Amino acid sequence: MTWRPQYRSSKFRHVFGKAATKESCYDGVPITCSVQDNNFCAVNPRFLAVITECGGGGAFLVLSINHTGKVDPQHPRVSGHRGNVLDIKWNPFNDYCIASCSEDSTVKVWEIPARGVLKNITAPWKELQGHSRRVGLIEWHPTANNILFSTGYDYQIMIWNLDCPEQVIKNPVRTISHHTDVVLSMSFNTDGSLLATTCKDRKVRLIEPRSGHLQQESNCKTHKASKVLFLGNLKMLFTSGNSRYNDRQFALWDQDDLSLPLSQENLDGSSGVLFPFFDPDTHMLYLAGKGDGNMRYYEISSEKPYIHYLTEYRSNLPQKGMGVMPKRGLEVNSCEVFRFYKLVTIKSLIEPLSMIVPRRSESYQEDIYPMTAGNEPALSAEEWLSGIDKGPVLMSLKPGSQAAESYEMTKGPRRFHSRPAALQLSNIQDQVETKDGKEDKAEVDRSRTPVSNGEELALCSPPRTENELRTKFHKQQEEIRRLNELLGQRDVRIKQLELEIKNIKNSQPHQNSL
Repeated sequence: MTWRPQYRSSKFRHVFGKAATKESCYDGVPITCSVQDNNFCAVNPRFLAVITECGGGGAFLVLSINHTGKVDPQHPRVSGHRGNVLDIKWNPFNDYCIASCSEDSTVKVWEIPARGVLKNITAPWKELQGHSRRVGLIEWHPTANNILFSTGYDYQIMIWNLDCPEQVIKNPVRTISHHTDVVLSMSFNTDGSLLATTCKDRKVRLIEPRSGHLQQESNCKTHKASKVLFLGNLKMLFTSGNSRYNDRQFALWDQDDLSLPLSQENLDGSSGVLFPFFDPDTHMLYLAGKGDGNMRYYEISSEKPYIHYLTEYRSNLPQKGMGVMPKRGLEVNSCEVFRFYKLVTIKSLIEPLSMIVPRRSESYQEDIYPMTAGNEPALSAEEWLSGIDKGPVLMSLKPGSQAAESYEMTKGPRRFHSRPAALQLSNIQDQVETKDGKEDKAEVDRSRTPVSNGEELALCSPPRTENELRTKFHKQQEEIRRLNELLGQRDVRIKQLELEIKNIKNSQPHQNSL
């Protein structure tokens, strides 16, 4: 019998990187010369932000995502820091809100005008003062609105609630003090109930952020971790760093046991830090080295050998940092599953790089675009601080689908959120706020409101008294909650059936090949 090599079946085996044309790059950007091991770039579907060189303080540039080509050297900047800016991050739930941290020991949160930065912005929306030394890293909570984490060279991690009314916030809601040196990276699990960190002492720590309790700490001597990532819902951590012989190395860890890694692999002898990026929707992991032009990518599975090498993108342009576009900003009709923005200092260039799944059809490919995290928070800041945990509110990337018709990934049944139901609730609130209780044409039009399942929910004529209005308001709230639960239960069953059908289809070719 002739021996044949066995290939692992994967729809992402042939993913390839496609660099943007020169016209689609951002040229003439004075990228920062900072030696901090950060990405220096943040992207959302509206804006691209990049930390720049600036005399007399720190600044960063905010460009419209469509503002490609040559950038004006005199383009207005966000320049309110007194020291160099070290990190920037967009608010995941507000495309016009960005946070920055600096050598001046402060964190500032900025509001970006809808038309972009047309003049220098020097006054922040919020200023966070609490660190005693420069602040090197910031992260937004993945599901709770207006919760920001910061860490600096004072070895402290501080948690900030931006919902408080003060413009200058001097007291964080919690300070985490388990680190003996500078924190190099932070990563949250899916619902934000756990925080993983790496430190200059090369240890990996797992912390419950609200209580500040140190849950686990690695003591592995063969792997010195510098960057860490939670791998979605796989209950695993990924770290990149160095071996005891200073080879670049990555390791995979069981979230429940950090005593020894599940797997580790040496890559090369280069000195640049490895930036890891993970896509929880496709389970693809990308590794980009600082100072390299190449990018390796892998597929992660929950069974041994856990990490499967796919291929490598090669380029002659070395990257200093990388920005990543959220999934809702991708070109789904071209089968784009990830997009990077490479900072190339030798050419003062920012180059978009798309990762594409080759498909013959140019129509929407549902199997490579599952429901993904949207831009709606699952919790308010107060809810999260009170002890509630919820997964991200998911949305469909299918063109033409209602972004508001999203699914909330919770520990129980998923709850269906529909724009008509929310509209119905706001109509009743309007009626409560109407003091004279007069009926007008707008209220008559609102008397029957369609809901997402195609049925109509009849509303009786508006009550006359305020007490009746409030009673009606609470009854309608309860009705909406009940309908959401019913729809959520139905949706869970539909998703289960769809997954079973896909598993059957995927297993058939495998059985035939055997």
